[in-house]
Amino acid sequence: MRKITTLIIILGISLLAACTQQTIETENNSTQKSTDKSSQNVVQVKTEDTKGKKVNEINLLAQEKEWKLSADKTITAWTYNGTIPGEQIRVKQGEVVKVNLKNELEEPVSIHWHGIPVPNTQDGIPGVTQDAVVPGETYTYEFVAEDPGTYWYHSHQDGVNQLDKGMYGTIIVESADDEKYDRDYTLVLDEWESGSHTETESQTETNGMEDMNHNDMDGMDHDSMDMENGQMMMTHDMSTYDIYTINGKTYEENEPLKVKKGETVKLRFVNAGYMAHQIHIPVEYKVTHVDGQKVNNPQIVNGTVFEVAPGERIDVEFVANGTEDFTIDCHGEMEAAPDMKIDVVYEDGNGEKAKHNSTTDLVELTALGEKTESQFSLDDNFDVEYEMELGTEMDENAGMGMVWTINGKTYPDIPPIEVNEGDKVKVTLTNNSMDQADHPMHLHGHFFQVLSKNGEELKGSPIIKDTINVKYGETYEVAFVTDNPGNWLFHCHDLHHASSGMVTTVKYNNFKEFYTDTGKVDNKPE
Repeated sequence: MRKITTLIIILGISLLAACTQQTIETENNSTQKSTDKSSQNVVQVKTEDTKGKKVNEINLLAQEKEWKLSADKTITAWTYNGTIPGEQIRVKQGEVVKVNLKNELEEPVSIHWHGIPVPNTQDGIPGVTQDAVVPGETYTYEFVAEDPGTYWYHSHQDGVNQLDKGMYGTIIVESADDEKYDRDYTLVLDEWESGSHTETESQTETNGMEDMNHNDMDGMDHDSMDMENGQMMMTHDMSTYDIYTINGKTYEENEPLKVKKGETVKLRFVNAGYMAHQIHIPVEYKVTHVDGQKVNNPQIVNGTVFEVAPGERIDVEFVANGTEDFTIDCHGEMEAAPDMKIDVVYEDGNGEKAKHNSTTDLVELTALGEKTESQFSLDDNFDVEYEMELGTEMDENAGMGMVWTINGKTYPDIPPIEVNEGDKVKVTLTNNSMDQADHPMHLHGHFFQVLSKNGEELKGSPIIKDTINVKYGETYEVAFVTDNPGNWLFHCHDLHHASSGMVTTVKYNNFKEFYTDTGKVDNKPE
């Protein structure tokens, strides 16, 4: 009898262990090779050799400034060096960037170098890689700009609010290829709130809470109430963003872009806002880079619309081969869309403006350029595979409001993507958000290759990015190599969603930690 009892106990323990292991695998939504972590070498943050390299030293002052967005709207902005966008940093590939950030604001700030695979020590994430820079203090960032392209920098401290106030700028890393351009313009897209927006009558009737002060709710500054399957849920009312700008100005306030006939012109589009924008250029052009990375042998498109999602960059080039001026504009149903346009004017032209025909043709990311050899394919064997379901949940702690989730959880309770240095990692991102919102997912510290969209392999050039916009119902597979040890964020760049939970991390096993949050600074990484 005792032998039977003992056998039952052993079987029970075995079943419990098996169930526990299955639960862990399901919770992490990942599979990876079995490794003995204790036998692995400690991995350390990437080191860079600056000896003999040109050092570009820049001083950035975080300061409050009055900024005129439009003829009838001036705001109190938070800026880097007093302008929106902040002072552009432009260096050549292989040079050193050294930035001294001094904070003259009343709140802590930081700088994240969006898209540049800097060492983890330089990533600028409060509470993860550094303490936020408190008022009156100075902090220095330094890294080698090895990867050419169009990038941008912004505060990662309470980003959902600080970016809304204007805390961003652009950083251009020039390659030898950039010498062929006669003109090189950077165009930063953003949205602003005039403060005059009021809820529609139907929204007021729906929420039944006319006197609710949304600003009293942490991380829910732009919320409204909607009904979903009979449940009240909190969603972000993006219609409060009723001013659209290019380089911090509406159309009437912007200076035109000047060109001469025969010139080759480069336009770098950067989306610093929280909404995707469809941009129309009514002449022949090429999309040459996405997120700063080359498209192989890009084709000429004629007057087609392309989309720039939050955090993304799109570079285009065109030859100024006409004589008539034309307008670059934003297509969309939002009332503020006409603000987001800018004229291109020929210095030696006839002063006439070309007809601006409407179009519904959209440049497709998955069919840009020509196919060529790439780092990854769908047939590869990956060391780590991670399923990332982007969704929403009702949260009692948010007053039964909606939070944005990865695999049903919110940051910091989302299990990290655990990797070893040198791993080949595939991540599958699927957007099942009940609010049907876009999720532009940004990976820090690494570039990834887009392998497929909705199960279909890419038809054109290999597409290398750091931010991918996953729309409702879409699935993307992306792959990267873990070649930059550290603790890295992987999050939605609609920062309303990130600040409400849609953040996970990529953590290297056996990484030698260099930072500990002491609790002395109120670090807010999103």
